Amino acid sequence: MSNPLLTISPEVQSALHNGEAVVALESTIITHGMPYPQNRDTALQVEKAVRDAGAIPATIAILDGQITVGLNDEQLNALAQTKEAMKLSRADLAMAVSRKAMGSTTVAATMIVAHLAGIKVFATGGIGGVHQGAESSFDISADLQELGRTPVTVICAGAKAILDIPKTLEVLETLGVPVLAYGQDEVPAFWSRSSGLQAPLRADSVDDIVAFMQAREALQLGGGVLVTNPVPVEAEIARETMQIFISQAIQESQAAGISGKAVTPWLLGRIVELSEGRSLVTNQALITNNATLSAQLAVALSNAR
Repeated sequence: MSNPLLTISPEVQSALHNGEAVVALESTIITHGMPYPQNRDTALQVEKAVRDAGAIPATIAILDGQITVGLNDEQLNALAQTKEAMKLSRADLAMAVSRKAMGSTTVAATMIVAHLAGIKVFATGGIGGVHQGAESSFDISADLQELGRTPVTVICAGAKAILDIPKTLEVLETLGVPVLAYGQDEVPAFWSRSSGLQAPLRADSVDDIVAFMQAREALQLGGGVLVTNPVPVEAEIARETMQIFISQAIQESQAAGISGKAVTPWLLGRIVELSEGRSLVTNQALITNNATLSAQLAVALSNAR
């Protein structure tokens, strides 16, 4: 918390100092995940969900080279409208700082900053993972390595369904990352509650997650914990329906030569078009649902101390 590169908002700083519940939130969903103003409105909705569940939201971004933990409404609105933000992971986080640039944080970068700030719980929509065709492209998200090394608990709706979910789970297992499905036996598939894949582990309550985190800490296992929280029933899109949109979007991206960091935002944007906006509505619902569970976990951890 004393790192000179971090600017922590007074509200977040006070909560951390007093051992109160804080939830880290990423900013790539704002700059690269949704169009304006839906991105701004979703970010505000997610922060409200955290507050309603008793915790303090800490949205993380890089503003003029300063790593900022806890954006105010003016900063969040400006970030939502910018076209200049770098999409930052472990490899280029320091570049944004050294160049005094504006940047948004991926899952990996948010985990790094949350850990530096002393925040143990992080809510996101979905993690990155192994892209389809990775056996030839070697396109694997840095999120997976970060989960293996940085001790933050990440709550998401699973890996983004545009990815190769079976291979993503295999890499997570290799890296020693525990994957808990919340309240069900299957790992969810982002927009869909079902992936058809058995979850390695299951947790049925916030207390289960707290006890698991405490046991890992006592065993000095290190690294993060991934909790996969299925999208609410009323908001989900069936896996079979989503697969049609995903397959078409992937084919189009390959034909257009989309690669690297541009792949995920391009695919997500195209799927919004193909689904006539349904995927965006589901995305908003699942990230809000994850924010609520994350806040409940942060409150339980605070009380456990």
